[in-house]
Amino acid sequence: MTALTLSTAAVAGLRADAIVIGVAKSSASKPGGPVVAPGAEAVDQAYDGNLAGVLETLGASGAEGEVTKLPAPAGFKAPLVVAVGLGAQPRENSGYDAEALRKAAGAAARALTGTKKAAFALPLADAADAGAVAEGVLLGAYSFDAYKDKGDAKNGKNGKAPLAEAALLGGKPRDKAYKAAVERAVAVSEELNRARDLINTPPNDLNPEAFAAIAQAAAKEHGIKVQVLDEKALVKGGYGGILGVGAGSASGPRLVKLSYTSSKAKKHLALVGKGITYDSGGISLKPAGHNETMKCDMSGAAAVFAAVVAAARLGLEANVTGWLALAENMPSGSATRPGDVLRMYSGKTVEVLNTDAEGRLVLADALWAASQEKPDAIVDVATLTGAMVLALGSRTFGIMANDDDFRAVVQEAAEEAGEPAWPMPLPEHLRKGMESSTADIANMGERMGGGLVAGLFLREFVGEGITWAHLDIAGPAFNEGGPFGYTPKGGTGSAVRTLVRLAERAAAGELS
Repeated sequence: MTALTLSTAAVAGLRADAIVIGVAKSSASKPGGPVVAPGAEAVDQAYDGNLAGVLETLGASGAEGEVTKLPAPAGFKAPLVVAVGLGAQPRENSGYDAEALRKAAGAAARALTGTKKAAFALPLADAADAGAVAEGVLLGAYSFDAYKDKGDAKNGKNGKAPLAEAALLGGKPRDKAYKAAVERAVAVSEELNRARDLINTPPNDLNPEAFAAIAQAAAKEHGIKVQVLDEKALVKGGYGGILGVGAGSASGPRLVKLSYTSSKAKKHLALVGKGITYDSGGISLKPAGHNETMKCDMSGAAAVFAAVVAAARLGLEANVTGWLALAENMPSGSATRPGDVLRMYSGKTVEVLNTDAEGRLVLADALWAASQEKPDAIVDVATLTGAMVLALGSRTFGIMANDDDFRAVVQEAAEEAGEPAWPMPLPEHLRKGMESSTADIANMGERMGGGLVAGLFLREFVGEGITWAHLDIAGPAFNEGGPFGYTPKGGTGSAVRTLVRLAERAAAGELS
């Protein structure tokens, strides 16, 4: 992972391979070409105050994510200047928001793949800005090459290594707030990138047992208590939902409980993640073209895992429990069939009308298990429905809850973290569509509003009186397009930062 340092060094004399500066689009009140952002004053002076003009000649506009490279001015030890777009210039007396800095730093870090050291001279008004730039660098520099032949020195390397080192200019190495902001960025980014690694790992190497083993190793490293229920324990406990989904696979299901506790905790936050390590659809087999990326169907569990470990690394004064509902959904002679009835951990029976609506079944058991500890709030995370992608697109996740105030808290946490999210309703009239003449409830309802129907189903398995929210991350969890900002192609680690922010709010007693 990219090494980070805070530096007060003069930019001209800094030994680096590149200097990153920010450029904004001029505001409406100041029409014209790109505007050089604060932090790049020394570079601008070396161009005789005409850096903006040089960049405009090269076609730069300051648009978000735009990267323009030009030779460094005479007298600079770094040979290259990289100007990255910050988007619209902020209003007078207001700085750049954290997400603009995060995206710009990420775009620059990606553009500097194969570079040993870069100095980032982006606007740093305070410690929070330093943390945002640090996150952008670490997330933008991410790459997943575990399965690529890197060759040897003689034959050359397949691809380039990520940016090795980044110095944040304008940072204050001895300032406690700056150091804490960067340390937080490192902990959160490292765990988010671990989630990305899990999501990108092929399903032949990441089955439920393997995922559980990774969680156990991380828990041991960071002082987190871990409990793993295998098939025998799940049968004994009556976890019919998880067992029913995993019945068709040669790889048995698991339920993993991760418990981070603090002696100073005032709140208990429970996180529940859908962990379908591969989703074929089961007997209700997905059509061709819809299953190639289904290794990502464990993104919710990956996010929960990462968030609990991050909470432990940050030493948050809250109790944070993670539940990873792990199974592989495969068709076979032992697989659950449409029409089968499962008895869930809660005791309710579910008529399975579609085996491809499996995520809600494993989550239902895990939600009921989490409810037994009566936490202050439960948040589940899942790549649950294609309907949510149709509703909100590929970059925004939906938030449903049984409490409007808590839904607002979750959305605020997402905004603070820089993750696009949108509140969604739970219309009571849609519950009727899940009525079953055979069981207590069916796992399918009306086709229209399918994402909301799934949320209503999950609500049935939340303990009475417990505040709960559901995040459907089906859209942003896996990026099938090109990289942008600090978001790579493939697994994104969606919701990790929102969950960490919620854990921080729990530590501050602000869950309601």
